[in-house]
Amino acid sequence: MQDTDLLILSRAVQQWYLYYDIDPDDQASTLLNRAAVELFDQGHRSVEGIATVLIENYIGPWPATMNALGSNTVQ
Repeated sequence: MQDTDLLILSRAVQQWYLYYDIDPDDQASTLLNRAAVELFDQGHRSVEGIATVLIENYIGPWPATMNALGSNTVQ
């Protein structure tokens, strides 16, 4: 993974936090980062594309209340 790829993932997760208007949280960030990497590995390559799927699948303000860390929500 290149620096530009990591920037895409980081910005996508930041968009999730902005959309739900909440402060970053370590546990939520771990979950969202894992999901973002999975999406990237599946071929999603834009901030908007990854952020949209995160927002649709991980409903804020706390995504872990809906999805366990080991869930397969993102497919």
